[in-house]
Amino acid sequence: MKIREARIEDADKIAKVHVDSWQTTYKGIISESYLSNLSVEKRKKSWLWTFENLIVDEKIFVAEDMAGNIVGFSNGGRSRNNEFEHDGELFAIYLLKNYQRIGLGKKLFNSVVQSLKDNGYSKMMLWVLKDNPSVEFYKLQGGEVIGKKEITIGGDSLVELAIGWDRI
Repeated sequence: MKIREARIEDADKIAKVHVDSWQTTYKGIISESYLSNLSVEKRKKSWLWTFENLIVDEKIFVAEDMAGNIVGFSNGGRSRNNEFEHDGELFAIYLLKNYQRIGLGKKLFNSVVQSLKDNGYSKMMLWVLKDNPSVEFYKLQGGEVIGKKEITIGGDSLVELAIGWDRI
C-alpha cells in the first residue's frame, strides 16, 4: 500500500472510489434513490475540473493497493470557510470499504496535514455529516466539533459538523 500525490490521469479512478465509497458510507444516511443515481462519469468531470482549477495550496493524494489500484483519496488546501479561524481545510477523504480500518485513512489524513504544514498552515478544519461513522476517526486524530449546519442532499435534510484542529 502506498500514498502518492494524484495526477490528472487518476481522475476516473478517483471518481469510481468517490461514488463507491459514498454508496457504502452513506447507505441509510442519504436516500437510496440519490445514492443509486450517483454517476462515475459526472464525478470524473468534477474531478477533472478540480485538477484544472486547484485552489491555493490544494493537493490531492491517492492510496494504492499492492497492484497499483487506487483504493482511496484525500485532498485539502487553504480553507474555503470564512466562519472559522482555521486556515487549512481537509476537503475530502474516502476509502473503499474493504480498505478501511487498516491504517490507510490515517495515512491519507496525514498526507493532507503534512502538505498544509509545509505550506505554512497552522490550523485545520473539515465538514463531515453528523451520522458519518468517520466522525469518531476525526476525534481520534485530535479534532473537536467547532460548529454545525443543516444541509440538503437529494432532498434529505442533514446535519453537517465542522471539526477543527487548533494546531496541526
